[in-house]
Amino acid sequence: MSEMTGSRTGGKKPGVLNGQGVLNGQGMLNGQRVLMMLVGILLIGMGVAFYRLSLFGVDSFTCMNLGISGYLGMLFGNWQLIVNVFLLIIVFFTVRHCIGLGTIINMVFVGYLADFLCWAVKALGILAPGLFMRVGFLLLGTLALSLGCALYMEADLGIAPYDSVAFIITKGTREKVAFRTARVMSDLTVVLVGVGFCLAAQGELREIVGLGTVVNALGSGLLIQFFREKIERMAQ
Repeated sequence: MSEMTGSRTGGKKPGVLNGQGVLNGQGMLNGQRVLMMLVGILLIGMGVAFYRLSLFGVDSFTCMNLGISGYLGMLFGNWQLIVNVFLLIIVFFTVRHCIGLGTIINMVFVGYLADFLCWAVKALGILAPGLFMRVGFLLLGTLALSLGCALYMEADLGIAPYDSVAFIITKGTREKVAFRTARVMSDLTVVLVGVGFCLAAQGELREIVGLGTVVNALGSGLLIQFFREKIERMAQ
């Protein structure tokens, strides 16, 4: 999720790189917004890690990348970076207004951060968490992802490459396919791809799709909106 911010924009174009104030009067990036973006990405990486550790399933984009990376025997972070670079090239030639500083930092660091946190937890000896701990990881993951996405969105310094896919579909169909429909289409597609590769690799399906995937899809939107409203009030 990732990198899931695009699903909550309601189809509105991000303000990055289109003259809506990413640069301040001195031509420098606003420090407060950069800090919000960095903290947001840190929390998103933590959220992805907690979802993975819960063994209840992950968000749609992570589902695909875990499935394929497991099939190829690659580090999750390495594969996710490869996919993001490929998507970024497409985004650049189609909806480049979605690209900003946050886009680059998100696409490079979220996967590796999640890998590191999963490794760190397992290094502490937590290899097979019980049901209580798994539920705890799921709740922590949902909170971390939602707050992280809220901060990342409020910073408005670009969105992750995958979150631009729905914009590309909408633009490519000349808006015959609505943004929300395009997002559902892309999410379902990547989940099916992830499940297919996971089954081909004879991996643990519960690690990539399950209750956590449903919770993320249905519950994160409300939490993100809640946190965004809190952040906006604090900024006033």
